[in-house]
Formats: sequence, C-alpha cells, structure tokens
Amino acid sequence: MPTPNLRTLIPAALLASVAAAAIAQAPAQPVAQNAIAPAVAITPPGGAPRSFADLTARLAPAVVNVSTTQKVEIGRTRRFPGQPGNPLEEFFRRFQEQQEGGEPVTREATSLGSGFIIAADGYIVTNNHVISAGEGRNQPVESITVTLADRREYKARVVGRDPLTDLAVLKIEATGLPFVQFGNSLGVRVGDWSIAIGNPFGLGGTVTAGIISALHRDIGSGQYDRYIQTDASINQGNSGGPLFDLNGNVIGINTAIFSPTGGNVGLGFAIPAELAKPVVDQLKATGAVKRGYLGVAIQRLTADIADGLGLPKDKGEIVANVEPTGPAGRAGIRQGDVILKVAGREVDYDNSLSYIVATTPINSTVPIELLRDGKRMTINATLAQRPSEAVVAQRAGLPANDDDQPAEDATKAPGIEAAKASLGITLQPITPALRQQLRIDDKVQGVVIAGISPSSDATAKGLQRGDIILKIGQKPVTTPAEAAAAVDAERKAGKDTVLMLVQRGTTPPVYRGIKLMPVK
Repeated sequence: MPTPNLRTLIPAALLASVAAAAIAQAPAQPVAQNAIAPAVAITPPGGAPRSFADLTARLAPAVVNVSTTQKVEIGRTRRFPGQPGNPLEEFFRRFQEQQEGGEPVTREATSLGSGFIIAADGYIVTNNHVISAGEGRNQPVESITVTLADRREYKARVVGRDPLTDLAVLKIEATGLPFVQFGNSLGVRVGDWSIAIGNPFGLGGTVTAGIISALHRDIGSGQYDRYIQTDASINQGNSGGPLFDLNGNVIGINTAIFSPTGGNVGLGFAIPAELAKPVVDQLKATGAVKRGYLGVAIQRLTADIADGLGLPKDKGEIVANVEPTGPAGRAGIRQGDVILKVAGREVDYDNSLSYIVATTPINSTVPIELLRDGKRMTINATLAQRPSEAVVAQRAGLPANDDDQPAEDATKAPGIEAAKASLGITLQPITPALRQQLRIDDKVQGVVIAGISPSSDATAKGLQRGDIILKIGQKPVTTPAEAAAAVDAERKAGKDTVLMLVQRGTTPPVYRGIKLMPVK
C-alpha cells in the first residue's frame, strides 16, 4: 500500500489520456547510411555547452510520437447527479439499460508516449507500458500509430515486448529513416550533461536538458531496477523517449518519474543502455528475450535483516525461498543463504542478483559464493533459461491469499508470554482449525501470530495477525516455546535485532529483522 503524502512512482508515459547479456559500446565501425553520427560535444573549456541547438537539430528527427487506441468497457449506469438515493436515479438506470439492451458499453481510449528509431527501415524502441493496456498494462492494444517529426504517420506492429524491463520494439513500413544509436552508459558519470527528447502531454517534440544526478537507482518497480536518474525534465508522455549524451548517443530510455503531483520535480528515471540494448537486440531478432535463471526468491540485506544476521547491509542478498528442482535447488543452495558473488561479480546495491543472473549466459556453470551459518562457501550452479512469468509465479506459489484472516485467540503459556515480552507479539501453535481458517498448507510448519502490540517494531515492519513465523535466527520453530527459546538465544548472543522468516497466506516467505523490546 502506498504511503500517504509521500512521493509517487508514475510511468512517464501515459495518458494524454482517455480523452484526447552483452553491453553496448559506442560503434567503432563506419556509421551506416542515415544514421545520425555521434558528434564532438560542443563544449568550451569550462565544460558547459554553449547551446544544445545543433545537437537537437540532428537528433530530433529520429524521435517519434507513439499513440495507441483501444476499446475499454465502461459502466452501463451513470449515477444521477444528486444525493444518494435520489428517486430519479433508479428511473435513469432503468431507462439506460433499456436503451443499451443490457450489452456492455465501450468507448475508444488513447494513450501517448515517445519512442526513437534505431534502424533506417523502421525499427523503433519504446516502453512496453506505452503500447500495452489491461491489468498490469501487459495486454496488447488494438492499434499503434507512430508519428515522425515531419508529421508523417504510420501504423506500427509490435515486433517484441518485454514487461520485465518495460521495453518494446515496433516496426513501421518505411525506408531511409534517420536513426540514432545506443552509447555506452557504463561510461556515464554523475554530473554529466543529458538531453531528453520526447512528447510530454502529447504536445509534440520537446527538448529538455539537465545532468545525470544518480546511477543504478532502484525505484522498486521490478527486479531489474538499475535506472539512470536525471533532472532533465521528464513528464507524462516522455515514456519511451531517448536520453542522450552530448555525443548524440542514446544512454537511456526515459521511463518513470517520482512526483507527488504527476508533474516533473527533477526526478526522472531512464533504463540504461547497458541493460536496454541486449534486450532490444533480442526483441528485434527473435521477438522474445532469453535470460539466465537460478530459481530463488531473494531479498536485499536491509539494515534490519543485516542486523539480524550480524552482517553489513547492501552486501549480498538473502535467499527467502528455493525452487527445489531449479538450478539453485539442484546445486544445494538453501533458504537463508546469503549470496555474495556470482561468477566473480559482487552482489550489492549496484548489481543485484537478478541482474547478474539475467545477464549471465544460459547453461553456463558459475561459482556462487555464499554465507551459511556464518561460514563462507562456494557452490557451483548451472543456470537455466528463465521460464515464462506465469510459470515463475506458479512455482513461487502465487497468487497471494485473498483475505487477511485473524488468528484464533492465544492461550496463556510461558513460551507465548516470553515471545510477547521480547517481540511484542503473541504466538500460538498451528492447530487443524487454524490450518483450515488461514489456508495453511500441510507442509508449512511454524507458529501463528495471534496478537501484536501496536507499539512494537513487528507492527512497524508490517507483521500482522495470522502471519506464520517459520524461523527465528535461522532456526525452525514449531511451538511458542521453541520461538521464545530462539529469541532468548539471539538476545544472549548480544543481538538487538532478531531475523525471522515469515509467511502470509500462500505467498512466498520473506525475511524480517525485528528489534527486540527492552528488558524491563
């Protein structure tokens, strides 16, 4: 649930609305015909450009407007504009149903975004969410129109789309088009100039400039978050448009903004070329993307989880669940392992495990360095090809439980009271009645949270009644007494934060670091 009064993540595309893994490098070979050649940046000795006009004039013809059309179903009844229960409302409802014959009412909806041409014969890159609709914006739209800078319009077809990275490749039937090329985003530094060209709010070609304000940003939009942050103005309708360096190379694809208002506040995010180009190349060639797959559910080492493990934060990721028949399960990786390196690449804030695995060749056997029970070890795993997202979700046990059912009242017992004093939570065993009420699988063993103190850290971390605690301090617990003993052992070991593995309904378990309550 979004936190009120805080920034909101908004795809930088959308709605002018219902109404209106290889790393790319700057090419060393000769520039192809009609390609917009990289230029020497127009910068005086001080470093600031005198003007972006010449660069813009060369680049803008390769940036396009992308608009979509779809049919959306709307409600058949409209509330009468008055007080609830107005007698005229029922009259209008019946009249409208008679006129419409009980059939669903649809109307045409449009959305606007941006894109850029990457080949003279009409291949175009944009965001997947620009050309998608439906729940999660993963369903194709009915028609896509591409408008060039000279106002020529073409119908486009989808060559391929990748919801995981929010990228799509389109094709229009045209030749001799101006196009731009991907640059090497790994060479980008914080403080470098950047230029965004797109179609904010459907106004047409618009140019904004700013600096790169951060790299490798994780904005919580997916497992491959690795965004370039820029203060070049990005607004709704800019989605799918290019972010250029001063040499005219595409270093990013503008995708999202943080904003409390829906408008630009100087926090725009672009998919870096290092991530986008391999995906675009695969989509262009085959219409699909193949990725490495390890078969684990992972969590970052947040400060509380790291405290519970006695480790520094932002170094490594903890395994919350392992697919038994996947590459990790076959290699011997276990729940609770902290993965530190894959194929010699450190797992940290800048390089997530998902990113490293996705960009590692399929069927390659790689060393995985991990921490288990305080000991470092290396396990070799052979990566598979990532299956479809539907299969991944099925293996993970999704979808989630529909309801948050309250647990039964707990009885007084020493173990229960000890856990309440230490963590601010009341526990009880999993009884047959609770298994049925909470829809707990027979294989799940743990203790159920029957009550929770509003002032506890457990509440602050999102725990609630009905959650199942599977492990405390990496030790399985099946009774309140075992849970209390595990908590006591963590306290005696000098820890003020206890690591717990928690499951809610049928969703995969996650780790939480819960601060111990002070001893009174």
